[in-house]
Amino acid sequence: MPMPAVGDAAPPLELPDQHGNTIRLADLAGKWVVLYFYPKDDTAGCTKEACSFRDQEAAIAAAGARVLGVSGDSVASHGKFAAKYSLPFSLLADAGNAVARAYGAFGPKSMYGRSYEGVLRSTFVIDPGGRVAHAWTTVKVATHGADVLAWLREHAA
Repeated sequence: MPMPAVGDAAPPLELPDQHGNTIRLADLAGKWVVLYFYPKDDTAGCTKEACSFRDQEAAIAAAGARVLGVSGDSVASHGKFAAKYSLPFSLLADAGNAVARAYGAFGPKSMYGRSYEGVLRSTFVIDPGGRVAHAWTTVKVATHGADVLAWLREHAA
């Protein structure tokens, strides 16, 4: 599916987090949401990105936003990943990658000359009205949390 454009209604989301709690985007209406899609728990780039969000999470929350990470990994895998790196935000288990597909964050990739389908690292900021306010399709994993915080401070205040 094509990625939603800025101003589009954010596709619905209803997924379990690392604690088995169901998180629904509809329940977060009225709040800013940072929804980031990543390929795999406890891999080099994904760990750097998650730790970048962890290190900025308090400031992101102070800016009025909630961070949600999404990958196709299981609830149990998310639980281990969150515990290992002290991640204070929800990691959502998107089994089958249906939500990633709805956001255009799943598609063709290539690595070492091999083509395959997978999660495309991307981040969406959803405004309190449930619309896409900003999207990143290119991410610097080590600084992404700070980049998102800077955007929120400029636009969500």
